[in-house]
Amino acid sequence: MDQSAPSALFEQLQALATEQRNPRSEHIDTASIPEILEIINTEDHRVPIAVREELPHVADAVQHVVTAFKNDARLFYVGAGTSGRLGVVDASEIPPTFGADPELVQGVIAGGREAVFRSKEGAEDIEEDGAQALREIGVTEQDVVCGIASSGRTPYVIGAVNYARALGCATLFVATVPREQVATEVDVTICPVVGPEVVMGSTRMKSGTAQKLVLNMITTAAMIRMGKVYKNMMVDLQRTSQKLVERANRTVMMVTGVDYETATRTLDRCDGHVKTAIVMLLADVDAAAARRRLAAHDGFVRPAIEE
Repeated sequence: MDQSAPSALFEQLQALATEQRNPRSEHIDTASIPEILEIINTEDHRVPIAVREELPHVADAVQHVVTAFKNDARLFYVGAGTSGRLGVVDASEIPPTFGADPELVQGVIAGGREAVFRSKEGAEDIEEDGAQALREIGVTEQDVVCGIASSGRTPYVIGAVNYARALGCATLFVATVPREQVATEVDVTICPVVGPEVVMGSTRMKSGTAQKLVLNMITTAAMIRMGKVYKNMMVDLQRTSQKLVERANRTVMMVTGVDYETATRTLDRCDGHVKTAIVMLLADVDAAAARRRLAAHDGFVRPAIEE
């Protein structure tokens, strides 16, 4: 390989916002521990402000996801490295939090399952590998595919998103560079520009935090619009651990005003389904009638009670 001149990749990286030096942390290597932490924390304060500026685009993304969910389709996150792990984490938290099918939201990471626990950085370099991953999973035109890449240029992610777009999927892209630096054509681009990292190029820091905030909002807002939340409480959670068993009991008690014993007994009568228990108690109906009401109102608790 000719090393006498910079490669095209070198030139790309040199121009990226995520690869610039941060003038506010240039002396971090000589700072005390408290000073290091203050610098990091000060920079982290910039993240939610950058995310807030992208809320209209996040809202567009949520609408695409809700439409897919209502058509029994799925959301796929695709990323590499930190971005890929964030997608896997967000996807893995949906079933216990909202009682959703594990297939509904899925995380795809360059390098496969092993890359979640140990970095496989070279796995991100081939576009076709991203496309092949979606091909193997069986993505259809009804699904939504969301690429996640701080730089907006990760080949694996671009390959996956381009494959999805050619298939007819709704496509999203979450990056932390200015929108004009994301060349991939998608339906919605979300670009919270967080500025240079405290440690140059370490996008697991501010960029990763921004991506986590965006993914949280996309799935949480979508789940709310699917009737998974009553007031501000999780009412479709699964009782898969002792903590979640007690959270279910407490939720039923808080919503309906009954005591612990009544909440437990009611949940047992409806297979632990919190929404059904709430409707049973507040509408004074049995489990079968509560389920019918919920089904008639697409799983939303308020109209099921008011019926």
